[in-house]
Amino acid sequence: MKALDIVEELLRLQNKEKAAHDQLFFKTGKGQYGEGDRFVGVTVPQSRKLAKNYYGLPMEELRILLKNPIHEARFIALILLTYRYKKEKGAQRKELVDFYLLHTAYMNNWDLVDVFAPHILGHYLYENPSERNVLYRLAQSESLWEQRISIIATLGLVRKGEIADALKLSELHLFHPHDLMHKAVGWTLREIGKRDRLALCNFLDVYAAEMPRTALRYAIEHFSEPERKAYLMRKNEGATSSRNNNLPHQRLASSLILFRKL
Repeated sequence: MKALDIVEELLRLQNKEKAAHDQLFFKTGKGQYGEGDRFVGVTVPQSRKLAKNYYGLPMEELRILLKNPIHEARFIALILLTYRYKKEKGAQRKELVDFYLLHTAYMNNWDLVDVFAPHILGHYLYENPSERNVLYRLAQSESLWEQRISIIATLGLVRKGEIADALKLSELHLFHPHDLMHKAVGWTLREIGKRDRLALCNFLDVYAAEMPRTALRYAIEHFSEPERKAYLMRKNEGATSSRNNNLPHQRLASSLILFRKL
Protein backbone atom coordinates (compact mmCIF):
# COMPACT_ATOMS: atom_id res chain seq x y z
CA MET A 1 0.00 0.00 0.00
CA LYS A 2 1.25 3.44 -0.95
CA ALA A 3 0.12 7.00 -0.25
CA LEU A 4 0.31 7.58 -4.00
CA ASP A 5 -2.40 4.95 -4.55
CA ILE A 6 -4.81 6.96 -2.39
CA VAL A 7 -3.96 10.20 -4.16
CA GLU A 8 -4.56 8.58 -7.55
CA GLU A 9 -7.97 7.31 -6.38
CA LEU A 10 -8.85 10.78 -5.11
CA LEU A 11 -7.98 12.27 -8.49
CA ARG A 12 -10.22 9.71 -10.22
CA LEU A 13 -13.09 10.74 -7.92
CA GLN A 14 -12.52 14.47 -8.23
CA ASN A 15 -15.45 16.78 -8.89
CA LYS A 16 -14.38 20.18 -10.19
CA GLU A 17 -17.68 21.88 -9.33
CA LYS A 18 -17.57 20.70 -5.73
CA ALA A 19 -13.86 21.52 -5.52
CA ALA A 20 -14.62 25.12 -6.50
CA HIS A 21 -17.32 25.28 -3.82
CA ASP A 22 -14.96 23.83 -1.19
CA GLN A 23 -12.24 26.32 -2.06
CA LEU A 24 -14.69 29.09 -1.17
CA PHE A 25 -16.28 27.37 1.83
CA PHE A 26 -12.94 26.62 3.48
CA LYS A 27 -11.61 30.14 2.84
CA THR A 28 -8.60 29.29 0.69
CA GLY A 29 -8.19 32.70 -0.94
CA LYS A 30 -5.26 35.05 -0.43
CA GLY A 31 -5.16 36.35 3.14
CA GLN A 32 -7.85 33.93 4.34
CA TYR A 33 -7.31 31.32 7.06
CA GLY A 34 -7.11 28.43 4.56
CA GLU A 35 -4.95 30.25 2.04
CA GLY A 36 -3.42 27.91 -0.53
CA ASP A 37 -5.33 24.77 0.48
CA ARG A 38 -6.23 22.60 -2.52
CA PHE A 39 -9.45 20.61 -2.83
CA VAL A 40 -10.40 18.05 -5.48
CA GLY A 41 -14.10 17.89 -4.55
CA VAL A 42 -14.34 14.46 -2.91
CA THR A 43 -17.07 14.17 -0.26
CA VAL A 44 -16.51 13.03 3.32
CA PRO A 45 -18.48 9.78 2.79
CA GLN A 46 -16.37 9.06 -0.30
CA SER A 47 -13.20 9.74 1.68
CA ARG A 48 -14.26 7.43 4.51
CA LYS A 49 -15.18 4.67 2.06
CA LEU A 50 -11.84 5.01 0.29
CA ALA A 51 -9.97 4.96 3.60
CA LYS A 52 -11.45 1.55 4.50
CA ASN A 53 -9.33 -0.03 1.78
CA TYR A 54 -6.11 1.34 3.30
CA TYR A 55 -6.34 0.60 7.02
CA GLY A 56 -3.03 -1.25 6.75
CA LEU A 57 -1.14 1.72 5.27
CA PRO A 58 2.39 1.77 6.77
CA MET A 59 3.23 4.69 9.05
CA GLU A 60 5.83 6.13 6.68
CA GLU A 61 3.25 6.18 3.88
CA LEU A 62 0.78 7.74 6.30
CA ARG A 63 3.32 10.48 6.95
CA ILE A 64 3.67 11.09 3.21
CA LEU A 65 -0.11 11.22 2.81
CA LEU A 66 -0.49 13.69 5.68
CA LYS A 67 1.97 16.04 3.97
CA ASN A 68 0.13 15.96 0.64
CA PRO A 69 -1.10 19.36 -0.63
CA ILE A 70 -4.55 17.90 -1.42
CA HIS A 71 -6.90 18.56 1.47
CA GLU A 72 -8.84 15.31 1.10
CA ALA A 73 -5.57 13.33 1.20
CA ARG A 74 -4.75 14.84 4.59
CA PHE A 75 -8.32 14.15 5.74
CA ILE A 76 -7.94 10.47 4.82
CA ALA A 77 -4.55 10.34 6.55
CA LEU A 78 -6.24 11.48 9.76
CA ILE A 79 -9.04 8.93 9.31
CA LEU A 80 -6.37 6.24 9.09
CA LEU A 81 -4.48 7.63 12.09
CA THR A 82 -7.68 7.65 14.15
CA TYR A 83 -8.45 4.06 13.16
CA ARG A 84 -4.94 2.97 14.09
CA TYR A 85 -5.16 4.83 17.42
CA LYS A 86 -8.42 3.07 18.35
CA LYS A 87 -6.93 -0.30 17.43
CA GLU A 88 -3.73 0.08 19.47
CA LYS A 89 -3.15 0.07 23.23
CA GLY A 90 -0.69 1.50 25.73
CA ALA A 91 2.72 2.56 24.43
CA GLN A 92 1.60 2.23 20.81
CA ARG A 93 -1.09 4.86 21.42
CA LYS A 94 1.52 7.17 22.91
CA GLU A 95 3.60 6.82 19.75
CA LEU A 96 0.60 7.70 17.59
CA VAL A 97 -0.21 10.76 19.70
CA ASP A 98 3.42 11.87 19.41
CA PHE A 99 3.11 11.43 15.64
CA TYR A 100 -0.07 13.52 15.69
CA LEU A 101 1.60 16.32 17.64
CA LEU A 102 4.64 16.33 15.35
CA HIS A 103 2.45 16.88 12.30
CA THR A 104 -0.02 19.54 13.42
CA ALA A 105 1.33 21.88 10.71
CA TYR A 106 -0.57 19.76 8.18
CA MET A 107 -3.87 20.01 10.09
CA ASN A 108 -4.38 23.44 8.66
CA ASN A 109 -8.12 23.83 8.30
CA TRP A 110 -10.94 23.57 10.78
CA ASP A 111 -12.32 20.19 9.70
CA LEU A 112 -8.89 18.58 9.99
CA VAL A 113 -8.85 19.77 13.60
CA ASP A 114 -12.46 19.31 14.65
CA VAL A 115 -13.16 15.83 13.31
CA PHE A 116 -10.08 14.19 14.83
CA ALA A 117 -8.60 16.11 17.79
CA PRO A 118 -11.17 14.86 20.36
CA HIS A 119 -10.78 11.24 19.24
CA ILE A 120 -6.97 11.13 19.22
CA LEU A 121 -5.47 13.75 21.52
CA GLY A 122 -8.58 14.26 23.64
CA HIS A 123 -9.12 10.56 24.26
CA TYR A 124 -5.45 10.01 25.04
CA LEU A 125 -5.42 12.84 27.59
CA TYR A 126 -8.53 11.42 29.24
CA GLU A 127 -6.61 8.22 29.83
CA ASN A 128 -3.36 10.05 30.68
CA PRO A 129 -4.30 13.15 32.71
CA SER A 130 -0.70 13.81 33.80
CA GLU A 131 0.13 14.82 30.22
CA ARG A 132 -2.54 17.51 29.83
CA ASN A 133 0.05 20.27 29.96
CA VAL A 134 0.32 19.71 26.20
CA LEU A 135 -3.04 21.48 25.85
CA TYR A 136 -1.61 24.64 27.41
CA ARG A 137 1.54 24.43 25.29
CA LEU A 138 -0.61 24.27 22.16
CA ALA A 139 -2.73 27.14 23.47
CA GLN A 140 0.36 29.36 23.56
CA SER A 141 1.38 28.46 20.00
CA GLU A 142 1.49 31.14 17.32
CA SER A 143 -0.42 28.75 15.05
CA LEU A 144 -4.18 29.32 14.89
CA TRP A 145 -4.68 25.62 14.22
CA GLU A 146 -2.65 24.46 17.23
CA GLN A 147 -4.60 26.93 19.36
CA ARG A 148 -7.83 25.44 18.00
CA ILE A 149 -6.56 21.90 18.65
CA SER A 150 -5.92 22.87 22.28
CA ILE A 151 -9.58 23.61 22.97
CA ILE A 152 -11.31 21.24 20.53
CA ALA A 153 -9.32 18.32 21.98
CA THR A 154 -10.94 19.01 25.36
CA LEU A 155 -14.25 17.82 23.89
CA GLY A 156 -12.81 14.34 24.29
CA LEU A 157 -12.62 15.06 28.02
CA VAL A 158 -15.98 16.82 28.30
CA ARG A 159 -17.79 13.90 26.71
CA LYS A 160 -16.32 11.72 29.45
CA GLY A 161 -17.60 14.11 32.12
CA GLU A 162 -14.36 16.02 32.80
CA ILE A 163 -14.84 19.76 32.28
CA ALA A 164 -12.08 21.51 34.27
CA ASP A 165 -9.54 21.79 31.44
CA ALA A 166 -12.23 22.74 28.94
CA LEU A 167 -13.30 25.62 31.19
CA LYS A 168 -9.69 26.78 31.60
CA LEU A 169 -9.03 26.67 27.85
CA SER A 170 -12.32 28.45 27.16
CA GLU A 171 -11.23 31.24 29.48
CA LEU A 172 -7.77 31.43 27.93
CA HIS A 173 -9.15 31.72 24.41
CA LEU A 174 -12.22 33.78 25.25
CA PHE A 175 -10.86 37.04 23.83
CA HIS A 176 -8.97 35.55 20.90
CA PRO A 177 -9.02 37.90 17.87
CA HIS A 178 -10.17 35.23 15.37
CA ASP A 179 -13.81 34.26 14.85
CA LEU A 180 -12.80 30.61 14.37
CA MET A 181 -11.70 30.54 17.98
CA HIS A 182 -14.89 32.26 19.14
CA LYS A 183 -16.83 29.40 17.54
CA ALA A 184 -14.57 26.79 19.11
CA VAL A 185 -15.03 28.33 22.55
CA GLY A 186 -18.78 28.55 22.06
CA TRP A 187 -19.07 24.91 20.98
CA THR A 188 -16.97 23.78 23.93
CA LEU A 189 -19.06 25.76 26.40
CA ARG A 190 -22.25 24.36 24.85
CA GLU A 191 -20.95 20.80 25.36
CA ILE A 192 -20.01 21.62 28.96
CA GLY A 193 -23.54 22.89 29.51
CA LYS A 194 -25.04 19.62 28.30
CA ARG A 195 -23.25 17.83 31.14
CA ASP A 196 -23.09 20.50 33.81
CA ARG A 197 -25.52 23.37 33.32
CA LEU A 198 -24.50 25.01 36.59
CA ALA A 199 -20.83 25.16 35.55
CA LEU A 200 -21.75 26.80 32.28
CA CYS A 201 -24.07 29.31 33.97
CA ASN A 202 -21.36 30.20 36.48
CA PHE A 203 -18.96 30.84 33.60
CA LEU A 204 -21.51 32.95 31.73
CA ASP A 205 -22.41 34.92 34.85
CA VAL A 206 -18.80 36.13 34.90
CA TYR A 207 -18.17 36.61 31.17
CA ALA A 208 -21.45 36.96 29.24
CA ALA A 209 -21.36 40.76 29.20
CA GLU A 210 -17.93 40.92 27.57
CA MET A 211 -17.31 37.69 25.63
CA PRO A 212 -17.57 37.67 21.82
CA ARG A 213 -21.17 37.43 20.63
CA THR A 214 -20.43 34.40 18.44
CA ALA A 215 -19.10 32.42 21.39
CA LEU A 216 -22.02 33.45 23.57
CA ARG A 217 -24.64 32.49 20.99
CA TYR A 218 -23.18 29.02 20.57
CA ALA A 219 -22.83 28.55 24.33
CA ILE A 220 -26.50 29.30 25.03
CA GLU A 221 -27.87 27.50 21.97
CA HIS A 222 -29.75 24.91 24.05
CA PHE A 223 -31.09 27.38 26.61
CA SER A 224 -34.74 28.38 26.68
CA GLU A 225 -35.72 31.52 24.79
CA PRO A 226 -36.06 33.63 27.99
CA GLU A 227 -32.62 32.45 29.19
CA ARG A 228 -31.01 33.27 25.84
CA LYS A 229 -32.56 36.72 25.82
CA ALA A 230 -31.35 37.39 29.36
CA TYR A 231 -27.74 36.53 28.53
CA LEU A 232 -27.82 38.44 25.25
CA MET A 233 -29.17 41.46 27.10
CA ARG A 234 -26.14 41.26 29.42
CA LYS A 235 -23.95 41.21 26.33
CA ASN A 236 -25.66 44.33 24.95
CA GLU A 237 -25.33 46.14 28.25
CA GLY A 238 -21.67 45.14 28.52
CA ALA A 239 -20.93 46.47 25.04
CA THR A 240 -22.53 49.81 25.92
CA SER A 241 -20.54 50.06 29.15
CA SER A 242 -17.30 49.26 27.32
CA ARG A 243 -17.91 51.99 24.71
CA ASN A 244 -18.72 54.55 27.39
CA ASN A 245 -15.54 53.78 29.32
CA ASN A 246 -13.43 53.75 26.15
CA LEU A 247 -10.95 51.48 27.95
CA PRO A 248 -9.99 47.80 27.56
CA HIS A 249 -11.98 45.72 30.01
CA GLN A 250 -10.02 44.86 33.14
CA ARG A 251 -10.82 41.16 32.93
CA LEU A 252 -9.59 40.99 29.35
CA ALA A 253 -6.23 42.36 30.48
CA SER A 254 -6.00 39.92 33.39
CA SER A 255 -6.88 36.99 31.13
CA LEU A 256 -4.11 37.89 28.69
CA ILE A 257 -1.63 38.21 31.56
CA LEU A 258 -2.60 34.75 32.78
CA PHE A 259 -2.20 33.40 29.24
CA ARG A 260 1.37 34.71 29.02
CA LYS A 261 2.30 33.22 32.40
CA LEU A 262 1.30 29.65 31.53
